[in-house]
Order: sequence, then structure tokens, then C-alpha cells
Amino acid sequence: MARRQGYDGVVVTAPVSVPYERYSIETAHWWIARALRASLQAAGLKPLEIDGFTVSSFTLSPDTAVGLTQHLGLCPRWLDHIPMGGASGVVALRRAARAVQAGDADIVACVAGDTNHIDSFRTLLSGFSRFASDASYPYGFGGPNVNFALLTDRYMQEFNATREDFGRICVAQRDNALRYPNAMMKKPLTLEDYLNARAIADPIALFDCVMPCAGSEAFLVMREDEAIKRDLPFARIKGTIERHNAHASDPIQLRGGWTLDVDDLYDMAGCAPTDMDLVQTYDDYPVISMMQIEDLGFCEKGGAPEFLRSRDMTVTGDFPHNTNGGQLSAGQAGAAGGFIGLVEAIRQVTGTAAGTQVKDARRALVSGFGMINYDRGVCSSAAILEGTA
Repeated sequence: MARRQGYDGVVVTAPVSVPYERYSIETAHWWIARALRASLQAAGLKPLEIDGFTVSSFTLSPDTAVGLTQHLGLCPRWLDHIPMGGASGVVALRRAARAVQAGDADIVACVAGDTNHIDSFRTLLSGFSRFASDASYPYGFGGPNVNFALLTDRYMQEFNATREDFGRICVAQRDNALRYPNAMMKKPLTLEDYLNARAIADPIALFDCVMPCAGSEAFLVMREDEAIKRDLPFARIKGTIERHNAHASDPIQLRGGWTLDVDDLYDMAGCAPTDMDLVQTYDDYPVISMMQIEDLGFCEKGGAPEFLRSRDMTVTGDFPHNTNGGQLSAGQAGAAGGFIGLVEAIRQVTGTAAGTQVKDARRALVSGFGMINYDRGVCSSAAILEGTA
């Protein structure tokens, strides 16, 4: 296998989060347009000055990225549409970076966004995948809550994890969210609150589940000399990986595709897990964050509960994790849930995270996980970013 090539000379900048709303009467197009406009304004660019564009969205139908070029008045020479949910942010980053590196585009706008009408989440789930439609829905079994209830239960049995272990993740992220102005959840959460919350699908309770909402996220990928010319804070891309349909023969998913490529990730970046100043995992349910912490090398498989018991996951702690509250406390804006951790990581390593800023943050690891069919997530991704300070 050929050695992976680095991303020298390519950077990521202009991170933007459009404040989320629980429900919205607007279209996904409107949310995506707001994020794109804000990112371009942050970089002092006009729409026709970007020549690359990539989009991730669940509610954009019947349009794709192609339709958006007309809606938004763009004329890119490089275009991509990434339907990979929670893995889409890192996948967009790495593909855009390669396009810039190859000269296929000079400036690529990477955007994700979704609307959330009153009934749109149920409608989305009803047609999410052929696997789910064929293998689970006919039996009255559908939606992510029940899938992750099974996974969480198996994880607890296999590795002696407790609900308190999952609760520590949720409580720490709520503490972080209270520092983040765009977070949907603004009420403090205690471990007692978590443990006493109403059941959703045993052993999952209310605070284990993300809140669907409307919102959008964006960033720009360009050459380093372009960012310097525009006086933009930027992060270097030290390494990225993605993998799909990993470990398909596992009877239940207790590991993800990161395990197949994690050594390459750290080899590309020239660092180790202990060198990370913060970690942003995809967190639609806390068990998935535990799985990523293990598979990305912070501890052995099954060791995340013990690893996290002795660590402080808040912004001021010794293991800052999902520093803006993640999806569990900031909200899950559809496919933008695959961007929220990456956008926050860009802010962190460029020293622009304001209230959630981790002191002296220089390196961040971001991981993504997406496209839950009836029994597992198919897509996984990860990236290491480094600031220049």
C-alpha cells in the first residue's frame, strides 16, 4: 500500500456556526445559504470568488449540490455532495484539501445544514435507508434510539460500563454547552438529573439522546499563502482518515473503521493521542463517544469507562471533550452534526473559540461517525488539526 501523502500548503479557515433553532419553517437551502454567506464574509470573499463547493444535507431534496449552485449564484469548477451524515465534515475537509492541493480548486467552501419542520425527523427516518426499511421497520423497530439502546446494552454487558459512566460524558458536555452561546441546552445538568431522567429505550434515557433541530455549519479550505494574504487565522491539516463498512461481520458494532487506519492517522500527523489538547467525537449517543475514544488509541477496547472516570472532560479539565457541548447539548442539526465538532476544533486551535476556548490549545483530534442503518454506522472518519500559534 502506498504511503499516504500529507496536506502540506493547504489549510482550513473561516469556521461558522449558524445558531440552531428547535424547529424552522425555512428550507435547508436557506440554512446552507446563511452559513455560506457568513463564512465568505469572515474571509472577505464574494460568492463568485470560490471555485469549489461541497455540501452535506439530509433535507435538501429534491436538490443536491448541483441545484444549490444555481440557488446561490455560484460557478464552481469543483463540486461534491457528501451524503455521509456524521462522517461528512472530515470527509469534506479531506476531499476539498486534495482538490486544492491538486490545483482543481483554489478556495473550497464546505457547508452542511438541515431544516427541522415539525414532522421532518419522522419523515426522514421513514426513508433513511433500504436496510432499515427492509430489515427493521416491518417489525415495528425503527429509529436510532432503539438501535443505540441495543448497542449500549451490549457495551455495558461486555465491558462492565454503568449508566454513571455514560452520564459523566453528558454532564461534562452540558457544562461546556453553558459556555457556548449557540447551544440549544442552557440548563445545568447533574449526574442525578441524568440518572433520574425518563426512559426512552432501556437502557437509554432522555439525556442520552440528541435533540434534532435546524442549523448549519461551514468552513473554507484554501492554500496557506492565500490565508496569510487575507490575514485569516487558520489551521493546518496534519492527517485524515475515512473508512466505510468496516468489520461488517461483527454481530454488533462495538468498534468502528478508525481501528483500521488509526496508525496511519498518527503517522501522518507525526504525533500520538497524548499530544492532543482536545478531542471532538461524534456524539449522537454517549456510547459512540466511548467507542471512538477507544478506537482512536486513548485507551484499550472496553477501557473508556475507566479512562474517563479519572478525567475532567470540561473545557478547563485535563481531557477537554466536545468543548461546545457537542450534539448532546448543542443540538443535532441533521448533517451539520457531522460538522459541529470540526468547526469547533478549527476555532479552538486558531484561538477564536471565545467562551469555550481551551487554554493553549494547539492540536485537536476530530472524529466522525455516520449513516446508521438498521444495526450499525457505516461511515467513520477522523482528522488532526494543528494551529500555528
